[in-house]
Amino acid sequence: MSAVPEHDVVPFEKPPSPPPRATRMRASDTDRQATVHVLQDALARGQLTFEETADRMSAAWDTRYLADLAPLTADLPPAPTPAPATPGWTALAQMALAQLRVSLATAFPGGARSLRARVAVAVTLLGLVALVLLAGATAHALFDGGGPGFGPGDFHPRPHPPFGGP
Repeated sequence: MSAVPEHDVVPFEKPPSPPPRATRMRASDTDRQATVHVLQDALARGQLTFEETADRMSAAWDTRYLADLAPLTADLPPAPTPAPATPGWTALAQMALAQLRVSLATAFPGGARSLRARVAVAVTLLGLVALVLLAGATAHALFDGGGPGFGPGDFHPRPHPPFGGP
C-alpha cells in the first residue's frame, strides 16, 4: 500500500445546504375580506373605478399568501378616521344623574337624610302632584266634548232645550 501524502487528503465536508427559504404566510378568509373592505371603501370614496375594484377584488379572493394581498391596496391612501360617535341617551342620562348627585351634595351639606333635604324633597313632590292634577283638569276641560253641538256625534244647529222640552 502506498501512503498518501497529507497535503493530498481532503477532509470530508458536507455539501453546503441551500439557504433557508423564507416561509410565506398563507392568507385567511378574514385577511382577504379585510382587503376587499379596503377596496370597497376606496370605490365609495371615488379612488377606484368599478373595473379596477372588480379586478382587485377578484385577485384578493384568488390570493393564497399574505404578501400577495399588500400590492392590491399599496397605492391607496389610508381611509380617514371617522368622527367620534355621539354619546347617545344613556350617556346623557348618566351625566344628568351625576350632575344631580353633585348638586344635591352641595345643596344639602348635612346629607340626603337631613331635615332640610327631606323638606325639599317633600315640597318638590307636592309641587309635581299639583302640576299633574292641574294638567289633568285642564285637559278634561278642553277635551271633554265642550257641550251640545261640539265634539263627536250628531251635528246640532241649535242647542237642545235644557230638560227635554219641545
